[in-house]
Amino acid sequence: MKNNWPWKIISSEIKYKNPWIEVQEDKVIRPDWKDWIFWTVKMLDGISILPIDNNWNVYITREFKYWLWEESFEVVSWWIDENENHLDCAKRELKEELWIIAENITYLWVVNPFTSVIKSKAYLYLAQDISFTKSKNDWTETIKLTKLPLQEVYNMVISWKITHWPSCVLILKAYYYLTI
Repeated sequence: MKNNWPWKIISSEIKYKNPWIEVQEDKVIRPDWKDWIFWTVKMLDGISILPIDNNWNVYITREFKYWLWEESFEVVSWWIDENENHLDCAKRELKEELWIIAENITYLWVVNPFTSVIKSKAYLYLAQDISFTKSKNDWTETIKLTKLPLQEVYNMVISWKITHWPSCVLILKAYYYLTI
């Protein structure tokens, strides 16, 4: 038995695994001394990056999301490849998804999703001094580049029009960083 106070782990078993996620079942004794089964979803760490131009316009995506079965406004976000650092991933994804290159990229924060079940970090970046290039989108993606004023995107978070958690945190953090 592992002593992982206040939880005691009796056993662990991987129930599902692919290159991006792993689902683990732990038989545990809870802090109240009752037996319990605890599930953890381990996902690859990821990045989210928000580009902003010199006129305070930001570039976000509008894309159909399978699980939601609707379009979602989001910042560029993706998993970090094995042996890739998060800054390089942010630069790559910005170019691949929105065809943007940034001369100035600022690391703002790292966040964790639903911390009771999901183990994954998202590294948040702000991209400035941007220019556009040519790139090729993934065949599964139907990304629509959306250019909006920072204030409007901030208001979209406040009014629940943007619900993707890394996007919400990054937009709020970037707004604070740029305006305070």
